[in-house]
Amino acid sequence: MTRLIPCPRHPRRAAHPERERGPTLSAAKNSKQETLAWLRRISGELATVTIKRLEDTLPWYADMPPGRRSAVGLVAQAGISSFISWFDDPRSTPWIAADVFGAAPRELLRSVSLQQTLQLIRVTVEVVEERVAGRDNHLREAILLYSREIAFAAADVYARAAEARGLWDARLEALVVDSILTGETDDELPSRIAALGWHGHGEVAVLVGTTPAQLDVDHVRRAARHMQADVLIGVQGNRLVLVIGRSESPNGDGDDAVGTAPALSFLEIASQLEPSFGDGHLVLGHAVPTLVDASQSARAALAGFAVARSWRHAPRPVLADDLLPERALAGDPLARRTLIERVYRPLKDHSTELATTLWCYLDNGRSLEATARELFVHPNTVRYRLKRVSEVIGWDATGAREALILQSALILGSIAEHEPPRKRRVAP
Repeated sequence: MTRLIPCPRHPRRAAHPERERGPTLSAAKNSKQETLAWLRRISGELATVTIKRLEDTLPWYADMPPGRRSAVGLVAQAGISSFISWFDDPRSTPWIAADVFGAAPRELLRSVSLQQTLQLIRVTVEVVEERVAGRDNHLREAILLYSREIAFAAADVYARAAEARGLWDARLEALVVDSILTGETDDELPSRIAALGWHGHGEVAVLVGTTPAQLDVDHVRRAARHMQADVLIGVQGNRLVLVIGRSESPNGDGDDAVGTAPALSFLEIASQLEPSFGDGHLVLGHAVPTLVDASQSARAALAGFAVARSWRHAPRPVLADDLLPERALAGDPLARRTLIERVYRPLKDHSTELATTLWCYLDNGRSLEATARELFVHPNTVRYRLKRVSEVIGWDATGAREALILQSALILGSIAEHEPPRKRRVAP
């Protein structure tokens, strides 16, 4: 009888390798099913231990109102249930964030920070790891992988919420600035300002200039915080508008820390914010008592910005009140009223002699001798009266620019004084 000798290159055992792997695969599958069944049995226990651990280790959780604490507990329970489903089939739950964070009400996202959420995830993972310790290395690896995915999912949820909040804040800020510019304020303006987190208090001023090619809004806010100020930013085409207020509670931490230096004037703040604007004129409106009154400063700044080109050597920034003559010539009623009330009437009310001396001095080309001859007084008397004029109204008539402002005020005041009173229309 001839014996068959198997070829050594083709051993008989290698003909059907699946026959040997079959028991191993079956055993692994049975082991996973047993693990899943065990996880489902202890899921309630894990949730209970997790809630207890949260109360013992996280002070912010214990201080929460009962409703929010319950919502956080739901998130932890949803995380455990979602892990069991994911462990059964990792491809069945592509959006972990929807499974876990969908159990929480929307307002929970505003009351629990990202840092607190990561603390919640860490405590939950620690409880699960402690419970499954020593059972299955594959299960521990799955927990680590799932905890990584859930952490990234939490970061994604908060990033999307922050982006939506940023867009909403930008639209609300644009609406507030537009209301200030147009003067169409209503009872809702204070609540809108509060929703933006405005930290300013006291006086407010409006700064108007050109929009740069690339506006860095965050840089503008940081620069303002360094000067203990807060800003509202509005972009209207090629025009950039900043509503400036002094900060109520400066932040003393991090890179934005501010010292205890005395508060800067609005002109000093505007000068340091000047690099954030584009080329062209930069006009600062006068200070007003509150943010609700900012429309008055905005009107002055916008009117000054429209005529700033008529002053050849206008500084940058320039005060809107330094452009009162140009604004008045352009038909700005606020500028006319300001010149009359701040120059003409105070001089007339204080002394007719001072008003006459100032008028003669300006009509005579700011010559002391010619003014003295016309008034039949000594030049020193004219010099003394001009000093008194400066003390009363705050402008020095001996300067060329201020002389223009004072002469415009005298002309406008004289016109207004001799205008016939307007007749009131009688309704039919």
